[in-house]
Amino acid sequence: MSENQLSADQQNIHNINQKIQNQVEPIDSRRNSYGENFHLHILEEYKLYVEMMDRNTARRGQINTFYISLLSGILALMSVFFDKKILPINQVLLLLLLAVLGLALCFVWIVNINSYKELNFLKFKVINEMEKYLPYPCYTREWEILKEGNISLNYRRLTKVEKYVPFILGFPYFCLLIYSLIKLFTK
Repeated sequence: MSENQLSADQQNIHNINQKIQNQVEPIDSRRNSYGENFHLHILEEYKLYVEMMDRNTARRGQINTFYISLLSGILALMSVFFDKKILPINQVLLLLLLAVLGLALCFVWIVNINSYKELNFLKFKVINEMEKYLPYPCYTREWEILKEGNISLNYRRLTKVEKYVPFILGFPYFCLLIYSLIKLFTK
């Protein structure tokens, strides 16, 4: 596959891989100069790295929960404020500001999702390199099994599914933006 046929995400990942390959000394050359404790130490580093990856995944879930709560909370507060007319300011202007805030938060959320996607990709790449020196390559084998048969037809990467949520939560904010702009300019 040529580089122009790659999607933007694949191109970014390809560029990152190229930079890593150009900057990092191959693990084989380190193994030869490391000494007799290489396998023991790489196993410990592997455990630590897998734990860091798990923490990264947990943090990713927490960030998603944060954005869902924040964006849903803003929508809920808007309904209370506008139903009771609690705030003495121009409600159309407030709607416009909250719509822009909500859309900006959705954009930042998408950037976070992409960042975590790239970070996880890199972590798995390092883990796969380390597994070459372990008795059994668990993660590598997991992906091989996933790609075999019909399993891959039903599998959806979390990031692909995850990316829809900011758009779904952004839709009410987009509608509010359109509504508030129409109200603002038709006064």
